[in-house]
Amino acid sequence: RLGSVVAYFTSAKFLLYVGHALSTWGDRMWHFAVSVFLVELYGNSLLLTAVYGLVVAGSVLLLGAIIGDWVDKNSRLKVAQTSLVVQNTSVILCGVILMIIFWFKTQLLTLYHGWVLTACYILVITIANIANLASTATAITIQRDWIVVVAGEDRSRLADMNATIRRIDQLTNILAPMAVGQIMTFGSPVIGCGFISGWNLMSMCVEYLLLWKVYQKTPTLALKSAKVEESELKQLNVKKESEVKPSEGVQLIVEKDVSGFEPQQEKEIGCTARIAEPFITFRDGWVAYYNQPVFLAGMGLAFLYMTVLGFDCITTGYAYTQGLSGSVLSLLMGASAVTGIMGTVAFTWLRRKCGLIRTGLISGVAQFACLILCAISVFMPGSPMDLTVSPFADISARLFESEPLPTIASPEDKPEMFFVTGMPNLFNGSTTPANSDPEMSPEPVPLISVSLLFAGVIAARVGLWSFDLTVTQLLQENVVESERGIVNGVQNSMNYLLDLLHFIMVILAPNPEAFGVLVLISVSFVAMGHIMYFRFAQKILGKQLFLCCTPDPKKVADSSPPGNTSTV
Repeated sequence: RLGSVVAYFTSAKFLLYVGHALSTWGDRMWHFAVSVFLVELYGNSLLLTAVYGLVVAGSVLLLGAIIGDWVDKNSRLKVAQTSLVVQNTSVILCGVILMIIFWFKTQLLTLYHGWVLTACYILVITIANIANLASTATAITIQRDWIVVVAGEDRSRLADMNATIRRIDQLTNILAPMAVGQIMTFGSPVIGCGFISGWNLMSMCVEYLLLWKVYQKTPTLALKSAKVEESELKQLNVKKESEVKPSEGVQLIVEKDVSGFEPQQEKEIGCTARIAEPFITFRDGWVAYYNQPVFLAGMGLAFLYMTVLGFDCITTGYAYTQGLSGSVLSLLMGASAVTGIMGTVAFTWLRRKCGLIRTGLISGVAQFACLILCAISVFMPGSPMDLTVSPFADISARLFESEPLPTIASPEDKPEMFFVTGMPNLFNGSTTPANSDPEMSPEPVPLISVSLLFAGVIAARVGLWSFDLTVTQLLQENVVESERGIVNGVQNSMNYLLDLLHFIMVILAPNPEAFGVLVLISVSFVAMGHIMYFRFAQKILGKQLFLCCTPDPKKVADSSPPGNTSTV
């Protein structure tokens, strides 16, 4: 018994879990802290945070296919180690630069009329973006490729590993920001920067060692397919349509990658061809993604990113305007994490009972049914929805009357988070709306609407994470090994595209009175995503049913009674 316990804790699967936990913990701390740092540095304005978010989303959108292609063309260990070192080194460098800015901000403000400080901001955002791109490469190679190889041919084991990875994600999403937030609250931003830099340095060394151990314990990781073979195709991996020619899409990329003379040809490639290569890779990646048999399932997952029905800064800010306190919101976030973990448990159970494709159907119905509560909340008492209010009325009043939007503040200014929609001061704990008079006690807002909203959001996490795991495993099982990187890179690009559109949607309607419209649009996009998955499932299950119902002519002939020559 003791031997089996030791064997588990030294197995490649467990070491992969530990490495992922360390990586995710560092990622979550950094993503939380960098937004707060940028807000505090730039006079507590959201400008730098918005620019950072736009740069990150745009970079993954444009470079997702290229990153995936790089993952496919190089050995697994080289990709994992390179992306790990680049990611952590970038975060460490960012932390050091931010510490210098916090220490010498007064001096930097006076140098060249503040242009040196502006250059520091640009440098921080650029390096942080490089760290995010490296994190994307790490996620593709570990969560979409290594985990498949470690699981082997056992799909149940693959499902269990996927579910465990998601549980780790759920826990770190809650605990890591809480930990670094406490350090920044009771210490200072400089201490927070130093802690994150030190953590990433330590984590990089440990993760590097864990990757090497997993690689040694799994010899098949050293073998990487360079061409498409029929044996690699899983239960769904068939030609998408009969009109797809052999020389198009998937085969184009494969033939390019497996050429044995490619290193010699690179010397003869001209400057124009080198410039065009990333664009060709970008095009080929999207063509390969479109030609996948699980294309509709991947698109369905991407459409779920076009939503305000999650625990991001937008929904949190709206909750504050409706009278929910920070303590209540923290409890709701904890409940959301619990239901997310329940979703991973439901996935493994449903997959064993109903199969992978039907699990996605059930999960989609469950999520949409819960989100109906969110749609109903828009029309309940307490909902601020009022389409007669201009979305930019509050901003216009501040621009053209007496209160200008904040610019760069001096270090002596008291840190105070500013939101034109009345979101709270996150630095001093106040929940007073920015545009209200503190001496006036506002009328209590009925909580029926916001309660229904968050009840639907929290309950929907069960179906959401079960559906996410379903599509993830469909991509793992049905994308050939030689294209896992580029296809999953494009999938990440699609996710970021829809996520970017949801932020643009909020920019166009930023006031609380228009939030109800955003909720209805979000529910509509979730419905469209699940309709796409339903169409995918209908095609696959219908094809399987047809194959099951078609009799084998040889078996029919063998089962005919002797001398019976009649035809049916």
